[in-house]
Amino acid sequence: MADITIYQKPTCTTCRQAVQLLKDSGKPYTAINYYERPFTKGQLKSLLKKAGLSPEDVLRTKEDLYQELGLAKKQLSDDQLLDLMVKHPDLIQRPIVEKGDQAMLARPADSIKKFL
Repeated sequence: MADITIYQKPTCTTCRQAVQLLKDSGKPYTAINYYERPFTKGQLKSLLKKAGLSPEDVLRTKEDLYQELGLAKKQLSDDQLLDLMVKHPDLIQRPIVEKGDQAMLARPADSIKKFL
């Protein structure tokens, strides 16, 4: 089993760059399209905890859906944000990379190098 997992959207430029860096490294990894295999609330919460991030830290505020849902005007709890992110994966910054008990938001893509 690969020790690095990248949760990504294949059409995302940053995700493609991060996956290419993983390929070039020769290290084993697993790429998961979280649109085809959606996060559970518990899984997303665990990943963010490993990364030391809050749901607000990975919220895509420039996403049209963020505006449509009026999220800038709402005070939501972490649990409420997680529920929205699981329901609407476009609200999650990507890619998220996990290695053992660590995780990170790989933005920019070359920040992934610290896991290699």
